[in-house]
Order: sequence, then structure tokens, then C-alpha cells
Amino acid sequence: MIPRGETVASFESYREAQNAVDVLAQADFPVKQVSIVGDGLKSVERVTGRLSYGRTAGAGALSGAWLGLFFGLLLIIINPAANLSFVGAAVLIGAAFGMMFSVVSYALNRRRRDFTSIMQVIATSYTVTVDPELANRARNLLESAPTKQ
Repeated sequence: MIPRGETVASFESYREAQNAVDVLAQADFPVKQVSIVGDGLKSVERVTGRLSYGRTAGAGALSGAWLGLFFGLLLIIINPAANLSFVGAAVLIGAAFGMMFSVVSYALNRRRRDFTSIMQVIATSYTVTVDPELANRARNLLESAPTKQ
């Protein structure tokens, strides 16, 4: 649901909009009545690298090892008689399964996506909106506050 209210300030960056809300919060303004609304949303996908079998296997092994570590430590908590060799075995088994599943998944999807990326949704501008009955107070606080970078 898009927040309703009156626009008290507009900014080009999210950081500037956050700073405006910080100014209001420091002045004991009821910040539950404040919203930051992004306008002109765009989806940006930044390519971070090329995928290969080696890179896929390494990433799968690492995530599997973390999962194995978690289950190994959980086993020690549940059964204190177990020793650290169970944790080591769980890490190795988790790494092997993680590597196997990642390589199989990559092999099946190889021609559809041969790169890694990070997806972001960004806005071209940001507005700070406030409930209409508090708008004048918010504008006065923002106009009297020093600008911070």
C-alpha cells in the first residue's frame, strides 16, 4: 500500500531522504507518521562475473560446508557425547553435497545464464511524506536544520 500524506521534501538520493528523517527524529517528531517514497523505479542488474564449473563448485562447496557446520554443531548440542569429529564429518559431507547440487544445477541451466549478478531496484527521486496535519511542522524543522552530507 502506497503511503498517503503530504510531501514535505524531495531528494535525488536515498541518503538525503534518510538524513531528513533523522532530522525529524532528533526533533522528537512522531516518525511513525513519516514515509520515504521512491519515484521512477528502475530495475538494475549489475553483472559481477562469469560463471564456470569451478566457480560454481567452489560456491556450492562453501555454502554446503556452512550448512554442514550448522548441523554438526546442532548434533553436539543435542547429543553432548558426540565429539568434534562429527562436526568435521558434517562439514565435509555438506561441502560435497553442496558442490554436487550446484554443479548439477549449473549444468542444467548453463546456456540460459552464464554469469553472476546482483539485482537492485533504485529510484530516480525520493520524497518524504508526512500526515497532512503534521506537514507544516515537518517543513519548518527541515528548513531550520543544517544540511548534512
